[in-house]
Amino acid sequence: MIFAVDFDGTLSFGEWPGTGEPNVGLIRFLKERKKKGDKLILWTCREAGTLDVALEWCKVQGLVFDAVNDNLPEIVEKYQWNSRKITCDFYIDDKAVRENMYHWFDL
Repeated sequence: MIFAVDFDGTLSFGEWPGTGEPNVGLIRFLKERKKKGDKLILWTCREAGTLDVALEWCKVQGLVFDAVNDNLPEIVEKYQWNSRKITCDFYIDDKAVRENMYHWFDL
């Protein structure tokens, strides 16, 4: 499966342009899914310096992505083009999943 996940308010409980406390349950869930062979995409509005800060923050959390603000290379190859819409099985975003639903990700 492919999981696309937002940064601000989702992985990090901080506010742009800074970072904040990690969403430990979600991070644990994503790391476990990656161990099982699933792919992870960081799907965020951040770019340039603020994206670099977010990526470093994720690295400190032990979270490594297969793509950042882009489709996976195998998806581009499969469809012979790179759509602006990310191809994934799940979008995880604070605007779609409410804070009281984060317990779903506890393993």
